[in-house]
Amino acid sequence: MKYLLGLMLLPLLLTPAFAESAEDYDQVLPSENGTLDIGLSVVPEAEANAVSKLHIGWIKPGFNKIQEHIDYKITVIKDGQNIFGPIPLTHTSIGTVKIPVEFTSNGEHQVKVEMEGILFQPIPLETTYFTIEVGGEQTSQSTQQNNNEGGGCLIATAAFGSEMSSQVQQLREIRDNVVMQTSSGKIFMSGFNQVYYSFSPYVADYERENPVFKEAVKVTLTPMLTSFSLLAHVPVDTEHEMLGYGIGVILLNVGMYFVAPAMLFTVIKKKLRK
Repeated sequence: MKYLLGLMLLPLLLTPAFAESAEDYDQVLPSENGTLDIGLSVVPEAEANAVSKLHIGWIKPGFNKIQEHIDYKITVIKDGQNIFGPIPLTHTSIGTVKIPVEFTSNGEHQVKVEMEGILFQPIPLETTYFTIEVGGEQTSQSTQQNNNEGGGCLIATAAFGSEMSSQVQQLREIRDNVVMQTSSGKIFMSGFNQVYYSFSPYVADYERENPVFKEAVKVTLTPMLTSFSLLAHVPVDTEHEMLGYGIGVILLNVGMYFVAPAMLFTVIKKKLRK
């Protein structure tokens, strides 16, 4: 009987007394392909010239429990530059980590979490980006998640020289105050970020290395910024209005960047033939 009771208690003894879940993190996002959810908290609140710990955990979707045995890399990015990492591919047996990071300046930072293995099995690389504000007033969990879904404007920041430039601030205000205020906008930004962050760090790096390319990107972004500014001057109070205006702005940009050049090219080609 004693042995039977011991066997019944064994699973309880092997289970962590304080198993973590999604509620233990300030921000929670799905990994790139939705394999796991990833939670992030910064403790204490991030401040310039101070050390905080990135508390990161990998969570099983649907079960809301920590997934053990994860192979990962962590990078912290500010204005397209790595201020921490990337750390070498590392294994956590418990499925959570606490990584000390010293933030050297205030402003928006991206925390890049790369996952390459689960339960000792390699998986296709999945990359997730979080956004944290260093030196700013920390907001509630829901607001932090919204800001994270919006991400950072790496290409625009590199093109205009600073995340405090009027152009980057305009993009951020439209993102946070207009697009992210509706469910359809949040869904769009979540999908957009998966694509955007797959290439934007490389574009931003090349902008800083090549001034001519930087100026070309700046000129290219100007019409798009003008079209996005329309969203700041129209009432967007419902999902239908967000969808209508959003699709309109997307079509306007398609016309400016693809249809108009194609038509111009066709006209020039016909004239050259004559």
